[in-house]
Amino acid sequence: MDAIARRAGVGIGTLYRHFPTREALVEALYATELDTVVACAPGLLAELEPAQALRAWMNRYAEFFEIKRTVYETLRAGWATGSIATPTTRERITSTIDLMLRAGAEAGTLRSDIDPGDVTLMLLGVFHSTAVTDSPERVATLLDLVLDALRPGKGPKG
Repeated sequence: MDAIARRAGVGIGTLYRHFPTREALVEALYATELDTVVACAPGLLAELEPAQALRAWMNRYAEFFEIKRTVYETLRAGWATGSIATPTTRERITSTIDLMLRAGAEAGTLRSDIDPGDVTLMLLGVFHSTAVTDSPERVATLLDLVLDALRPGKGPKG
């Protein structure tokens, strides 16, 4: 915490006043990054067609997940002790996916019969199954496969 305060150019007392524990600081960084991931979806939808926007957003979520992976143990310890609140990450991610799926269904570029929670689980499966040592190209290939499964003409209701 001393090094963080020095690097931020504030006194240690100021840092502890805002972030009383290491977990609180990590949680604040985590929440800020999640806010950025969720907030970028409407802008992507305004700039790109919905399927492309979803794929670009998946890249952003993959980056977030990698950041989260590095601080996960600290977060988990805080959640277990109750020193930080359990996040609503999955709900926020699923709501964002729902927004993008609805836009894609309306545009005819994404299936309308997809549960956004299922997409969240598919993405988590990709992220959890690709170790830190896996290449970004491997993750990109898997994300392309997820997107392909969401296009019209795919799946049981095609």
